[in-house]
Amino acid sequence: MTKGAVFLRLVLTFILLLAASGLAAQQPGGAWDAVARSLGKPVPAAGKTYRATFPRSDLHVRVGTVAVEPALALTSWMGFAGSPDSCDVMGDLVLGEREVPLVIAALLDRGIDVTAVHHHLLGETPRVFYVHFHGRGAAAELAAKLHAALALTATPLGTTPPSTSAAPTRASLDTAAVFAALGVHGRLAGDVAQVSIPTSGSQVALAGRPIPAALGMNTAINLEPFAPGRAAAAGDFVLTGDHLRGVLRALTTASIRVTAVHNHMVGEEPRVFFVHFWGEGDPLDLARELRAAIDSAR
Repeated sequence: MTKGAVFLRLVLTFILLLAASGLAAQQPGGAWDAVARSLGKPVPAAGKTYRATFPRSDLHVRVGTVAVEPALALTSWMGFAGSPDSCDVMGDLVLGEREVPLVIAALLDRGIDVTAVHHHLLGETPRVFYVHFHGRGAAAELAAKLHAALALTATPLGTTPPSTSAAPTRASLDTAAVFAALGVHGRLAGDVAQVSIPTSGSQVALAGRPIPAALGMNTAINLEPFAPGRAAAAGDFVLTGDHLRGVLRALTTASIRVTAVHNHMVGEEPRVFFVHFWGEGDPLDLARELRAAIDSAR
């Protein structure tokens, strides 16, 4: 091979490498990277769905003697499923009373459906409302619209959680025993034990698309310790209508208050109900009582 031919091959190889690197640079990152950036969140690991949370650490809510932690019942969230070009987003936003009309208007003006406005707690001070929503479209555009709605509220939008270094020492849970009593392994979010459980209302479709668990279709149970040997329990059961009476019976028999029975969606198939609850007592007793309701919900 002549020197000219060798030189020409080297030049062609260099050009091809440049072209390849340019194509690689144009390839999108993870499917949900643009969504995370629109929401001001860290880029997530790869996954079929993406879920973002916004704890209302700015709210100081009490139910009786219990100071409600964000992880117990005061975290706004949104879940995305589908593809970057065509996805569903669902979730609920935790709002103060004055924030509700601003957020509803902002969502509707941006083409996002408001599917429910209601409470999850009873007797809380100050009052808290929950606005549920559903949107369908390009994922990053939906995320930007939701971020704009949140920006109208006092919701902390930064990626750094507030410091808890000055917080007083709190009671703790024996999470292994709590999870064993519930019959399902969960996770610890700060001081709060959380479990997510498929129940009778977990398999639904909306406008022909199955709705995955990340979009709020599993039963959620949270327990927060607030004194030695005492915990508060809150969350919601996701049920089809034929399981509703059994779960209500199981909760009320155990002296766990039913705080709301309602819908979070419009037009889902089959129709599902969400039963919210509040309980206080020994953590293991609460877990065992909730286990009976879980069994009724399946």
